Amino acid sequence: MVIEALHSADEHVSVEEIYSQLRARYPYANISTVYRTLELLKELGLVTETVLGDGRVRYHPADKGHHHHLVCQKCGRVIDLPESALFAMEETFLRDYHFKPDVTHLAIFGLCSDCQQ
Repeated sequence: MVIEALHSADEHVSVEEIYSQLRARYPYANISTVYRTLELLKELGLVTETVLGDGRVRYHPADKGHHHHLVCQKCGRVIDLPESALFAMEETFLRDYHFKPDVTHLAIFGLCSDCQQ
């Protein structure tokens, strides 16, 4: 049921949003079950998690592909960024710092073009 909620979402979803969907179909569902299931799915590499600036961890099915986010700190706009946009950064970290970053799911905070004015 948790996997179904993740796959039916058009965007990243929080535990609370998944739990709300679950309770609509299964009134006796418990939010701790959602947390445990998401933790297991994360350990198995089936979901990724990220924080997009609203204070909540959000989840995304790993099989929907790796992508990143530019998050505006002023208006909250989220712009999806393809994985390839960070290849040069990953190479720089490896070459210059001998550090292999985990860039499977990343949020970068700043100001969008509208809020820069």
